[in-house]
Amino acid sequence: MSRLLTHGPIGRALLRFALPLWGGYVLQSLNTSVNAFWIGRHLGEAALSAAVHANNLLFVLIALVFGISQATNLLVAQAVGAGDWALARRTTGTSASLFLGAALLMAALGWPLAAPLLRAMGAEPATTALAVDYLRVLFLALPPMLLLIFVAAVLRGTGDSRTPFIALLAVALGDAALNPLFIFGAGPLPAWGMAGSALATLVANSLGLAGLLAWLRWRRVPLWHGWRQGHRLLPDPALVRCLVTKGLPMGLQMLLVALSLVLMLSLVNAHGAQASAAYSAALQLWTYVQMPAIAVASACTTIAAQNVGAGHWPRVARTARAGIACHLLLTGACVALVLAFDRPVLALFLPDGSAALEPARHLNRIVLGSFVLLGISGVLAGVVRATGAVLVPLAILAVALWGVRLPLAWGLQPLWGLEALWWSFPLSALASLLLSLAYYRWGHWRQTRLLGSAPPGP
Repeated sequence: MSRLLTHGPIGRALLRFALPLWGGYVLQSLNTSVNAFWIGRHLGEAALSAAVHANNLLFVLIALVFGISQATNLLVAQAVGAGDWALARRTTGTSASLFLGAALLMAALGWPLAAPLLRAMGAEPATTALAVDYLRVLFLALPPMLLLIFVAAVLRGTGDSRTPFIALLAVALGDAALNPLFIFGAGPLPAWGMAGSALATLVANSLGLAGLLAWLRWRRVPLWHGWRQGHRLLPDPALVRCLVTKGLPMGLQMLLVALSLVLMLSLVNAHGAQASAAYSAALQLWTYVQMPAIAVASACTTIAAQNVGAGHWPRVARTARAGIACHLLLTGACVALVLAFDRPVLALFLPDGSAALEPARHLNRIVLGSFVLLGISGVLAGVVRATGAVLVPLAILAVALWGVRLPLAWGLQPLWGLEALWWSFPLSALASLLLSLAYYRWGHWRQTRLLGSAPPGP
């Protein structure tokens, strides 16, 4: 249920809000891994390659819209904090129309363009043949997937992160259960192969969305839009402009991170198969190590946005301090556990007796600490974004990744060799931290406004 975050202990509220977010991120990663298991283990390497190509393309499309869901979260949170439920409802209606329109457009265009898009990505003919049906069904799954992201963003803006987690848990369990049934067939169900995995995603997300909407209607959530409130779905031009201008920079952050990882992988691959295997194994761990910081930063954004809307600026500052403390506790514990058990954990992602195990442990010791620094930057960026200041955090991320990490990784190889790639992570993380601290302390983010409705900052 919705929960005002403008009063009471911040640390307790932050943990209560962040833990379901963390669980949701873990579920999403595990669900991807389960799908990859069924496709790769039972349909072969070519099928797994096809799935990776299709999922990468889908990630780009979702990233562009994901930023709009973040902007929706900000607008709803500020409106709820200010007690302006009329604005929160208008924001929800406009955003719903925007999401549904984008999702239907992607689904309509994706079906005929699936094969050309795969070829444009450089997929081999054999990979394209396997992936095209899989990708087409995934495009059909976009409307329920994107609407689930939208509803979750709205609920988090009202202070409720528990309900989206429960819905995501149901979707993940349903997807995992339906995958083998639709891939291999059972009883009257035919075997759809790779397309069956995408069909499982479509069915699970559709049922999850229907169940979540039914629950919202039953509980009479304040932001529910029934048939009598259909006029609220008419797009408000000012809100559309705000959602797009604030949302696209946040979506671009996801793309910048993804593209930097692709380029880093190409630099690692140039050093041979052993380096590539070590990096790939470590990368599997880093995905989970980063999750607590991402969850805490998202929680800080919502809590700070509600307090910005209410004009409680001292609580905004306390949210940043509590977020950093919470991040250090959770991420620090994850890093300590990984370092303590890095040999058996890394071995899960490598063949028995792999020569890449020790190099993986070595680079892990160099890189893991950088996620502690990056997490502090993420928390500060989360608080800064609560006012609608999204361009400078995007610029800081771009400088850290594309102005520090990648140039150092490439340029210092003649001096350090492979070590240059690993040390580029902590050095770029330090640059990100210093820039984020400077902007948080001296930047003008407190004077930024989403719609000009928030009380002025100090």
